[in-house]
Amino acid sequence: MRTTTGWQADGATAELRRTTLERRDLRPDDLAVRVDYCGVCHTDLHAVRAHDGGRALVPGHEFTGVVTGTGSAVTRFSVGDAVAVGNIVDSCGECPMCRAGQENFCHAFPTLTYGGIDRHDGTATLGGWSREYVVREGFAYALPAGLDPAAAAPLLCAGVTVWEPLHSLGVGPGTRVAVAGLGGLGHLAVKFAVALGAETSVISRSADKADDARRLGAQGLVVSTDPDQLADARDRFDVVIDTISAPHDLAPYLRLVAMDGTLSLVGHLGPVTVEAMDLLVGRKKLSSAGSGGRPATAAMLDFCAEHAITADIELLPSSQVDEALTRLGRNDVRYRFVLDLSDLD
Repeated sequence: MRTTTGWQADGATAELRRTTLERRDLRPDDLAVRVDYCGVCHTDLHAVRAHDGGRALVPGHEFTGVVTGTGSAVTRFSVGDAVAVGNIVDSCGECPMCRAGQENFCHAFPTLTYGGIDRHDGTATLGGWSREYVVREGFAYALPAGLDPAAAAPLLCAGVTVWEPLHSLGVGPGTRVAVAGLGGLGHLAVKFAVALGAETSVISRSADKADDARRLGAQGLVVSTDPDQLADARDRFDVVIDTISAPHDLAPYLRLVAMDGTLSLVGHLGPVTVEAMDLLVGRKKLSSAGSGGRPATAAMLDFCAEHAITADIELLPSSQVDEALTRLGRNDVRYRFVLDLSDLD
């Protein structure tokens, strides 16, 4: 076994403690990756808060780093290569979804970067808030030159989560897109929609985000608490990407969707209630998306390199991980925390 250092959740205190971790010895198709930067997302916050102290929990599932070792069968990467890893590190590889390049929808469920079960030895996967990660070659991605590795880390979760619906729904020139919620997911959705050529707006609870929306390239802002603005925007958007992480009423957002348009939920993924009439009037569609398969993730990274897209981040030493989680819990970040893991050396 290999050893490294990382941040493990303490179920008794809901805090993170620095500890020694074990990684598997390299299999033939494995890479050893020195983790340099790893993002902090709401999934991590929920996992830490829900941790009962049972199975070991090391969060972190959007990271960039450098290859430090390769298995005997690795062909795509060499020691010293810059790589990125997302929230999926394996899948069955055989079901229709995997064969279609949608490993995120694997019928046997994908192996997650943390909180998952290794398909070979049955051990729990431990995440990227650590100095080293061992991953199958096929689930690592070349980090394009020119992308800042710290600001690129959130692309591997937040980025691909919003890329998938925008791409699958054919967003491009002539498409009218609105992004509900301007947070970790939402700000990247705006950047992608603008770069794809769509007429892009932001939906927010207040006008405070107007300057940021314009800075990101949005052409308009709809204040969701203003009945007059909602009425003016009725049936306006071909695609509404809903990145709001808390439970909320979908009806006001469906009313903003144009005829034959789509409301795509990528934020709150719990139970929802929808009136059929809100879909019927205008033949509107309700969809969702989550993460991305390997082809889509690689394509997203190439698109980001072409258009110089990375996340807006606040970079913290990993020793401040508890502060990052506390502030994330009160939405005190614009727009994504990223941990610098170099202080684990």
